[in-house]
Parts: sequence; structure tokens; C-alpha cells
Amino acid sequence: MKMQITIGDQRLQATIFDSAAGRDLITQLPLTIDMVDHGSVEKTGPLPAPLSRDGQPDGADPDIGDVGYYAPGNDLVFYYGDQSYYSGIVIIGRLDGDAANLIADLDGAITATAEVHTG
Repeated sequence: MKMQITIGDQRLQATIFDSAAGRDLITQLPLTIDMVDHGSVEKTGPLPAPLSRDGQPDGADPDIGDVGYYAPGNDLVFYYGDQSYYSGIVIIGRLDGDAANLIADLDGAITATAEVHTG
């Protein structure tokens, strides 16, 4: 499933995996999330409801460009830097194209609107 992410005047896309967590995220769209920067490697923001972790490992070592879910904080995460393995991380998708680089260029907090991409 494709997700469109709008940050300011930029429109980015992500591919959300067909997993329990990915399907749960899609059911919450559209939504607008205030995201903060953590360690110059990720932008994170709270989701309205938890995502299922069925069938997922206890943690993950996300790659640059991954879309993640941080279960302990109930946060959606866009990874644009190198984050090591952390318990509670679930990889739910991938940012398309150069989206990770575009997010990396945004300093500090952002507001992202996520919706199902139909085009």
C-alpha cells in the first residue's frame, strides 16, 4: 500500500508493508502528526491508537529510509539516519525515492500529514 506524506510544500511517498502493523496504520489514515527530531537520525510522532505487533520480532535495526513504529511510545517514525537495534521498533515500510534525504534536510520538529496514496 502506498502512503503519501505531506510536509510543508513537499509531497513524499512511502510503501507500507502488508503486515498487521502496516494494515493498522492504513486504517488510521488520514492523519496529521507533529513529529520531533531524535538524535539527528529520526523524526517521531504519536499515533492516535497502537498498532498490532502480531508476527513481529521484539525489536529491529532500522535502515535509512525505513518507516517504523516505536511501540513503547506509540510513535510513527521516519528514519533518515543510522539507528542501531532497539527493542520495541517495528519496521512497517520504506520511504520511496529520495524522501529520507528530504526529511534529513528538515531541521527540528515538523508536521506531517499522512494519507493513502491513490495515484
